[in-house]
Amino acid sequence: MERIALISLLRIDLPGATVRLCDGGFIEFDGGLYEGADPLFGTIGSVQAMTEGIGEEIPALELTLLPPETSAPADLSQPGYQRSTVRAWVAEYVQETNAIVGTPDLLFHGQIDQTSLKVGRATRELSITVVSTAERLFMLNEGNSLSPRWHKSIWPGELGHDNAIGLTVPVAWGTDARPGTGGASGAIEGRFFGERIPL
Repeated sequence: MERIALISLLRIDLPGATVRLCDGGFIEFDGGLYEGADPLFGTIGSVQAMTEGIGEEIPALELTLLPPETSAPADLSQPGYQRSTVRAWVAEYVQETNAIVGTPDLLFHGQIDQTSLKVGRATRELSITVVSTAERLFMLNEGNSLSPRWHKSIWPGELGHDNAIGLTVPVAWGTDARPGTGGASGAIEGRFFGERIPL
């Protein structure tokens, strides 16, 4: 009689490297070998429970890896790691043959938000905040200004901004407007533009 067990699989696709970890031993999945320890990033220390996003928050999880002392800090935490794909599965496997049964369940598909290396006496932890790929929906396009030239670069031939007048200061989309000055008769104050507009 075959004995079936569960195994957790973690894959991090970094620039120039792919980290494949499991919660112990080793197993083959999707053309790659998942091992209990990576030579550079070490072992899985903990995975914080995934949280659901509410309102302007998105689903996220906190992952802790325990790298060996021989791993250089510059190799463990780099700006280029941000937005690298992280996937986690749970799979059933046959203990006698070490073969995965069926298709593993994908629990999370996200991207690295930030990494933080914590070094202390007898401890070395790499904390990785992983967020849902839906985070891209919250990104600001701060370079997009409210101008006819930018508007036409997105919608060629659309002339809606050609007649916009009275905008003395270009306003970038996705940024906070300057607070308006005090109101006065003969003018309206617009928070959208952050300027007093003469009537």
